[in-house]
Amino acid sequence: MILRNVNILGDKEPANILVSNGYVTAVTRDDVTEKAGELIICLENALAVPGLINSHDHLDFNLFPPLGGDRCYTSYTEWGRHLHASFKKEIASVLKIPALLRYQWGVYKNLLCGVTTVINHGEKTGLKTDLITIYEDSHCLHSVRFEKNWKLKLNNPARRKKIVNIHIGEGTDASSSAEIDTFIRLNLLKRKLVGVHAVAMTEEQARAFEALVWCPASNFFLLNKTAQVDLLQSQTALLFGTDSTLTGDWNIWRHLQSARNTALLDDETLFTAVNLTAASVWGLNTGSITAGKDADLLIVKNKTGGYGFDEFFSICPEDILLVIHKGRINLFDESLLPQLECERLDNFSRVFFGDCCKYIKGDLPALIDNIRQYKPDVKLPIAVNEAVRYKKGARNKFTT
Repeated sequence: MILRNVNILGDKEPANILVSNGYVTAVTRDDVTEKAGELIICLENALAVPGLINSHDHLDFNLFPPLGGDRCYTSYTEWGRHLHASFKKEIASVLKIPALLRYQWGVYKNLLCGVTTVINHGEKTGLKTDLITIYEDSHCLHSVRFEKNWKLKLNNPARRKKIVNIHIGEGTDASSSAEIDTFIRLNLLKRKLVGVHAVAMTEEQARAFEALVWCPASNFFLLNKTAQVDLLQSQTALLFGTDSTLTGDWNIWRHLQSARNTALLDDETLFTAVNLTAASVWGLNTGSITAGKDADLLIVKNKTGGYGFDEFFSICPEDILLVIHKGRINLFDESLLPQLECERLDNFSRVFFGDCCKYIKGDLPALIDNIRQYKPDVKLPIAVNEAVRYKKGARNKFTT
């Protein structure tokens, strides 16, 4: 595959990106001679960025509406008690949906935004999909106060080489800070730790962590406060996550835009939190558009003609032209359909953001129909058409 005439973020001059066998093989401004049968996509006013890495999501919780936002809490435990006391019907109506369907929608929620890797927190999904990478190789503990036998699990020598991934310090009260000290003190095997939320965390406590996952939208929703990442960044690596729709918008770009508006981090640090820094912490061969890296790529419309962080942070799902995961196109804008006639497009569906049409891999309409059998009133951010199949022998024609 050759992506012609695309600006890579930060680079004024357009380039050609070459992809083969799932990897980026070259990024060059030189003329490129294509091989027989090779897919060539010619772009205009387009910007390329690494596929996003969402370092914190609960894939099975993304069919929930935001719950409990009618008040401010001092900790996740207070929110949890209020949630289960006040929203029993709402919770039960979503949990009626089989977990597999909820996981599958969680994958699509991320793909629709240009996420190519998601770190799922909780039980392993068991999903096998090439739509995005579902990273489940960390040792997930829920939290100090909700994970049973967390001390034994943390100090299990059979798992000492795995990164521990845990909600920590999610609150503004003294107990939220104290649980961080307790957790650090009882990490007897000195395992690598990735903390999520860390609203109550101090700089000294942050030194004990390999990284922190900043989820500001979720923090403000629950606590009206977020982690002091402007201070903590000097002590540990910073990653970025959305959490689920229980506490935030489905759209990671809105999370990034609101995070930028806090001015707690400079643009480059926030940008690398969803690609290069995250890839380094999780041990992924992605996070940048360079030869040898996995071809996890996001190509978007360049609405202003610029090529810097202002353009990156103004992206929305409607702007996405291509989502490429390990060299495979899994989402594309309708405007590119004429160039993709030689591709195998026999399992794509139409989805719509208003009048904006995208083609996405898989039978998403069938998934939504299955979900609505259990919850007819579920609210989703897209409209769908019936599944469409590429009709062989008919140029650029899709048939239902």
